[in-house]
Amino acid sequence: MNSNPNNNRLSVLVVGGAGFIGSHMVKMLGKEGLEVTTFDNLSTGHRDAVKYGEFFRGNLADRANISELFHKKKFDVVMHFASSINVGESVNKPAKYYQNNVATTLNLLDVMMEFNVKKFIFSSTAAIFGEPIYSPIDELHPKNPINPYGKSKLMVEQMLQDYDHAYGLKSICLRYFNAAGASPEGDLAERHEPETHLIPLILRAASGRNKDISLFGQDYDTKDGTCVRDYIHVDDLCSAHFLAIKHLFELNVSGSFNLGNGEGFSVKEVIESVEKITNTKLTVLDKPRRTGDPDKLIANSELAKMTLKWEAKDSNLDRIIADAWEVEKNF
Repeated sequence: MNSNPNNNRLSVLVVGGAGFIGSHMVKMLGKEGLEVTTFDNLSTGHRDAVKYGEFFRGNLADRANISELFHKKKFDVVMHFASSINVGESVNKPAKYYQNNVATTLNLLDVMMEFNVKKFIFSSTAAIFGEPIYSPIDELHPKNPINPYGKSKLMVEQMLQDYDHAYGLKSICLRYFNAAGASPEGDLAERHEPETHLIPLILRAASGRNKDISLFGQDYDTKDGTCVRDYIHVDDLCSAHFLAIKHLFELNVSGSFNLGNGEGFSVKEVIESVEKITNTKLTVLDKPRRTGDPDKLIANSELAKMTLKWEAKDSNLDRIIADAWEVEKNF
C-alpha cells in the first residue's frame, strides 16, 4: 500500500481494537507491516485480543484521554470500531447509544481536527436503512432507521459529511450487514456477553455451552419460511477496511459502501450448516416471530467491489461456521 506522501510506514489508530472486528483489524494491519495502535476502554473488548502494536486503555467520553494519546503519537488515519451495538438495548436505553455512539465520536473527531488528522474509517451498519423497501440493499436505498442504534450510526455518517465540507475530513463509512466467523488461526473470535448473534449462539448449543436454540418464526416470505440474513466473514470485512485506507490515500475522497456476501442465508440453512460441520443434532425450539424482523436483509456490494476492488472471498456459509467452530469447540 502507498502510505502517506513521505512514504513512511503508515500509522493507524484503531479505536475499539480490543473488540470482535477491531481485534481482527489490528491483527491484519500488524501482519501487513503497518504501525498500529489500539485505544479501547475494555468495557466489552478483551486486552488479550490485541495481538499487535501498542495498546492504550482510555475512554472516548473523556476528551482529555484522547488528546493525551494524540500528544504522544502521530497518526495518519483513524479507524473507529468502538460503539454499543445491541439493537434491543438501544430501544430501552437510548441515552446510552446517543452518548456512546454519537457524543464520543464527536470528541474523537474534534481531537482529530485539533491535531490535523484528516482521514477516518467508520464502522457503520445496515441498520441505518431500517425496513428494506427492496433487496438487495444498495447505497441509494432510503435511510430510515427504526431504532436508536441505527439512528446513532446515521447521525455519525451525517456528521462526517459536514466535517468533510467544513474541515476537509475525508472518511469512508462501511455498512456491515452481519459480521461473523473467526480468525482461521483460531486466536480471535466473537466474545460478546451476553451473546445475541445467531451463529455463535447456535455454535454454543453445538458445543454444549447452551442447551438449545430458539427459532423465531417460520412464516416469513422466504424459501423455507425463516428469516434470511447476509453473513460476511470478519476477515472479509477487515480486507474492505484495509482497501478503504488505500482508497483514502490514493484519491482523498469520502465515500460510503455496503458490505455483504450478496446472497443471504436463512436461519434454517445456518442451523443445517452447523449440524453438518459439528456433526451434532441440535435441539431447536419453535418461538413466535419477533417484532421488527424483516423477511430478508441482503447487501448489494457492487459499489465496494468496483471502487475498492474488494471481494468477499471467505464469506461462504460453511467457511464462516467452520472458522468460528474451531474457536468454540476449545471453550
